[in-house]
Order: sequence, then structure tokens, then C-alpha cells
Amino acid sequence: MYKFARKSGEHTVQRPLPIVSSLLAQRMSRGGDGKVVCVTGGSGYIASWLVKLLLQRGYTVKTTVRDPNDPKKTEHLFALDGAKERLHLFKADLLEEGAFDPVVDGCEGVFHTASPVFLSPTDDPQAGLIDPALKGTLNVLRSCAKVHSIRRVVLTSSLAACIYSGKPLSHDVVIDETWHSDPAICKELKAWYSLSKTLAEEAAWSFAKENATDLVTMNPSFVIGPLLQPTLNETVEMILNLVNGAETYPNAYYRCIDVRDVANAHIQAFEIPSASGRYGLTANVTTFSEVLKIIHEKYPALRLPEKSEESTYMPYQVSKEKAKTLGISFTPLDLTLVDTIESLREKGFLKI
Repeated sequence: MYKFARKSGEHTVQRPLPIVSSLLAQRMSRGGDGKVVCVTGGSGYIASWLVKLLLQRGYTVKTTVRDPNDPKKTEHLFALDGAKERLHLFKADLLEEGAFDPVVDGCEGVFHTASPVFLSPTDDPQAGLIDPALKGTLNVLRSCAKVHSIRRVVLTSSLAACIYSGKPLSHDVVIDETWHSDPAICKELKAWYSLSKTLAEEAAWSFAKENATDLVTMNPSFVIGPLLQPTLNETVEMILNLVNGAETYPNAYYRCIDVRDVANAHIQAFEIPSASGRYGLTANVTTFSEVLKIIHEKYPALRLPEKSEESTYMPYQVSKEKAKTLGISFTPLDLTLVDTIESLREKGFLKI
């Protein structure tokens, strides 16, 4: 059934449960086997893929959106295989104390992905980025601490919570999970997104230690690949801007990973008992010029920028070693780029 659930005092609307096909019944006997998990911010880019893969594995998924009546937030989720039978939608606000109590109740695992992503400058980073990331994370974790059935929380953090450590960066430096961004450096550089992710992750680890919460964090770099949601997110928009009439491209390194690999890594981090700590998720460390070369080979008719511009992007490598212990097979960059561009075309963002 589709279940729209609000906090106490508000009504719940349920739709009739369709007959479950034998094929779906077989699928439910594997993987999640009907286990109940929560994904916060289910309409988001990574979260939508996470919901899709969890449903494919047989999980029952409880997910949250701020406005269940907005079709742009919900229709693509309802269209997923298994959604009619095992997707339950809740209204919840990151800044509302206790809003996630009814959502995480009865769950075995919680995937906290809901957090704003603004990579461009913002007029009010405290309200737009830091408060939702920091207070929202603690709000979700407090709800989780009340539920004894939850055995693990998987938090979506970012490589941005690693890179601003103050250590010198060069082409031969390899960043891994032991690196932590310094909030003071983030503030000095006005790297507000990095600050929001750094503060949220620091608070999460402190809470987990104090409350004996089994916490795992995922730290991806730029996430690209096909869109499930009808709206454009910032990391995919970077690719769209490159291929949609840009005059120049950054003379810089580009670190990215396929959204499907990120979603899969989240699930593996929940399912593998020995998973622990932080996981850096970066499949490709290349340059924007190499990205454009691949795109040109696949789409020679596209008008791509030929001139580079100065950039402040820092040169460094990112370790894949710990991520590989989750059994992740990284999608090749050329396939990810093709799938990204085809998705942009199908969604009407790119005319080719």
C-alpha cells in the first residue's frame, strides 16, 4: 500500500493493497526479506536510488519527504517496483523535534540521507545548510536511540568532510577515511557545504559514542549518473552545464562516483556485519578535460567547451581500498557519463 503518515493528530490515508505476484513474493524471500528500514529524504538523488535498490532486495521501506502532496517528490517513488506493496511515505521536517519518531519505529536500519546540497554560494549558510545538516542529523539520531530494533544507522556524509584538514595537498597525496575537515578552515574558506557536512558528521560520531549507536558513514565525492527524480540536483547539473553550451571548463581535477554505486555501498554497509567507521566513495580521479574527451567520443555532435579556465580545485587522490571491502564494483566512468547524459535528455534538460 501507499501509506501517507503524519505525526500524531493528523490523519493517515491508505490505499488498497494489490495482490502480490509470485515473482515479487520470490524476490521478497531474498535480500531484505521484508525487513523494515527507513530512508530519510526519499525524494533526493541518492535517496531515490537507495529506495529503489532496497525495494528490489525485498525490504519494506519507510521514507520521508517534507511535502507528500508534491508529485515531484513522490511520483517517481510510487513508480518503483515493489512500491505499492512495501513503500510507506511519511511527512517529516529535519528541524522538527521528534518528527522522525514514528518513521524509525519498528525499523532494523536507518539510512539518513536528508541534508541540503548547495555547492554554490548562499546568502544564509546557517539556515540553508548548517542547521538542517547538523540539527537534522541529531534529530534523526535521537529518534533512533529510542528504538531498540534498530541495529545500524548509515549516514550519508561527504568527501567534503575529509578534504579541508589543513594538510598539504598535491598530486601524490592520497586522502582516505582517516582525514577529517577542520571546521575553522571550512569557515575561513567559506566552504559552507563542507562545514555543514563536517559539523553534522562530528556530532553524529559524538552522539553514537555516547548512546552506543552502531553508526557507519559514507563519504562520496561528486555523485553523477541517471536521475530517478524529475528535478535537477547540483552534482548532475555540473555535467549538464559542461555539455549545454558552456564556453569554458575548469582546468582542474574531477572526482566522481556513480549514484548506483553509492546507493549499493549504503546497503552493503548496512548488511555486512563487520562494516564500521567511515567509507570514502570515489571511483574516478580524472580531469575535466578527460571527462570532455570521453563525452566527445560518445556524443560528437555536442558542442563542448574547448577553452579551460583557472580553478581552485585541489589536486589529490582518494583511496578506494576500504570501499572495496564492501564488495563494490565501480561503474566505469564512460558508462556513468553516457547514462547521465541520456537521463538528462530523457528528463528534458538536454536537447540532443
